Amino acid sequence: MLKFLSRVRIEFNALDPRVASCMEFLAQCNARNAKESNPACQIQVKRRTDDHPPQITVTFVNGVEEVFDATATPAQTIRTMILEKGQLLETEQMFREAGEAWPVIIPDEELHRHAPGTKDFSFCILDLLSSGLKMKERVEERERVWGLKIM
Repeated sequence: MLKFLSRVRIEFNALDPRVASCMEFLAQCNARNAKESNPACQIQVKRRTDDHPPQITVTFVNGVEEVFDATATPAQTIRTMILEKGQLLETEQMFREAGEAWPVIIPDEELHRHAPGTKDFSFCILDLLSSGLKMKERVEERERVWGLKIM
């Protein structure tokens, strides 16, 4: 998780009952595997004495900063969001290193093009209608073979 981050700032009042997410996230950041993934990532903890709600601020390696409300967001959700955004950053970097444009824009006609090797169900319906078997038997056979429910 830390390999995508340059800085983590965790702010909380230790007496606040809503501090669980901050403490769990701090423990995840201090785990050996996390630290080994990016030893340069700065982890800052600010213990507050006011009523400010617990929050976690992360700065990604590309400079983008994101603030999480730790009272409403579980640590695992924050971790998942960081990993998803980090994978997007890795993909973007791979495209840029390969000299490709980012973001990748797929033309609308390609999105709606039939993919080779997939079944077109309109042909299956025609097949059912032209079949010599009774319709019900043919549908049951297709459901059994394909594992589908045809209505």
